Amino acid sequence: MSDQLTISAEPRERAGKGASRALRREGRVPAVIYGDKKEPIAIHLEERELNKLLGTGHFMNSLVQVEVEGKKTRTLPKDVAFDPVTDRPLHVDFFRLAKGAKVQVNIPVVFINEEESPGLKRGGVMNVVRHELDLMCDADHIPDQIEIDVTGLEIGDSIHISHVTLPDGAESSITDRDFTIAGVTAPSALKSSDDEDEADGEDGETEVTEQDADTAEGEDS
Repeated sequence: MSDQLTISAEPRERAGKGASRALRREGRVPAVIYGDKKEPIAIHLEERELNKLLGTGHFMNSLVQVEVEGKKTRTLPKDVAFDPVTDRPLHVDFFRLAKGAKVQVNIPVVFINEEESPGLKRGGVMNVVRHELDLMCDADHIPDQIEIDVTGLEIGDSIHISHVTLPDGAESSITDRDFTIAGVTAPSALKSSDDEDEADGEDGETEVTEQDADTAEGEDS
């Protein structure tokens, strides 16, 4: 599962845009903890510490222990707002997790055993439709990634969610269809060759037809 992260925070005494701007000038990021049928807690974080966690690449899919005045709260980050110009974090939403909770997360997919795919060995291309899977997981068992075995895949074969073995406690959030994750497609060079062969075949058919027509006219005369 993804590593559990920890970050320190302080209570936010004042709300509003003015107070938030003042915090950002001091290198702090406003945030809120909500959920589990409890009152929201307004807090602020050190921007540098937050950026370190964002730099892990899996912040949004990790459990984060937020420590406020010595008390730790187990959360899952739900949203980070960024400045559209500077890309600095402006605000963070943390969802408070109850014991035994299930959470909805996007988990990246990784393809394994590509050397065992005849289609890829022939020069086929892995066309990835979904780079992440939208899953419901036990909060204590959030996987880092979902491995998908492509052994035996030929050109034209597709991988659907029904072909994937998910970890225990995880299930797809999308249940109304057997959606496509990826497929092996023919390389453009092979497609061009097939198109040329098809075009040559069509020309040949035309020539045969014309010869047959000439023969038919000679027989009539």
